[in-house]
Amino acid sequence: MDFALSPEQRALRRSIINFARAELGDGADDDREMRFSLDGWERCARFGVLGWPIPQEFGGVGLDPLSTVIAMEALGYACRDNGLVFVINNHLWACAVYLQQHGNDEQRKRFLPKMCAGELIGAHALTEEHAGSDILSMRTTAVRDGDEYMLTGTKTFISNAGIADVFVLLARTGEPGRRQDALSAFVVPADSPGLEVTRQWTKSGLRSTPMGEVTLTGCRVPADNLLGREGDGYSIFTSTIEWERCFMFANQVGVMERILEDCVRHARRREQFGRPVGANQAVSHRIADMKVRLELAKLMIYKVGWLKQQGKIALAEAAIAKLFISESHVQAALDAMQIHGARGYLAEFGVERELRDALGGTIYGGTSEIQREVIASLAGMPGSGRV
Repeated sequence: MDFALSPEQRALRRSIINFARAELGDGADDDREMRFSLDGWERCARFGVLGWPIPQEFGGVGLDPLSTVIAMEALGYACRDNGLVFVINNHLWACAVYLQQHGNDEQRKRFLPKMCAGELIGAHALTEEHAGSDILSMRTTAVRDGDEYMLTGTKTFISNAGIADVFVLLARTGEPGRRQDALSAFVVPADSPGLEVTRQWTKSGLRSTPMGEVTLTGCRVPADNLLGREGDGYSIFTSTIEWERCFMFANQVGVMERILEDCVRHARRREQFGRPVGANQAVSHRIADMKVRLELAKLMIYKVGWLKQQGKIALAEAAIAKLFISESHVQAALDAMQIHGARGYLAEFGVERELRDALGGTIYGGTSEIQREVIASLAGMPGSGRV
């Protein structure tokens, strides 16, 4: 296997790092004020970030999957506003890719060019009070009425709610129960009558990514907004979650590299007892472990990108990557806080924000516990077949 990046991929990485460092802020003020950076979003749109995985015919850049992984990793490395990157991740992997993979040509032409240009912000409305990892317990309904569907229910913990212009939304079109063909997927504009963002949640981390609750009260959407066929919602979700679990976490690999470099600089510069703190084995071994986890995370995320580039199913590999990267990211942030001491704990220095932002990664996209269930099931263990 050839592990070297191509000249084009190396140039892509350099250009993204230069762009992010020059044009995207550190997100400190946005974090404190829980404010989405519209300016950063618009800069990313002009640079082409919002169209990286989308074909050029629909307004995108058309990067291949492995190059897209490398691009997302570089963005996470160079952009310190993790909340802005998370908005982009939700827009791309929980909305735009759903349209690209499962929409018809009319739907792609209607939504994707504006999404790539940053004119529309996307979101994914899946989670409910009683249905998070257990999506078959979903209670939101979609009832066919002539040329429309009427949607009724409440979606909660929805990232990008409040700024989103369009949602990919799953709802029940079949009878109550656990049949997988009872769910369907829809593209729902945020200005649809009967759709309202009814609250905003305050989060521990990723504060510059809005999160809210979406209430649907007799919300009518055209039948043409159905993704795939009625009853395809579960299969659409399971086939697309690979992209979310891989590509959404590519940026965390970049963040882990940035944290490592910050720690190395601090450990070389900070002196105690007449020598750099990095000369102490307790510190140097933490940094060694951070480096090991980073290199293994890169191998895993690149493997999933390569598999998707070959058109292969990567459900197990994506679950492994998501589990390992999210937990390694949290550990890297904890190690960084310990290495920086008081500076790591104080908000002024930004280290504690890295930890707050990392914590959610073991929850969104399927909890670590769910990933272990998926991996065990695909390894041949009897189980629930969760995704």
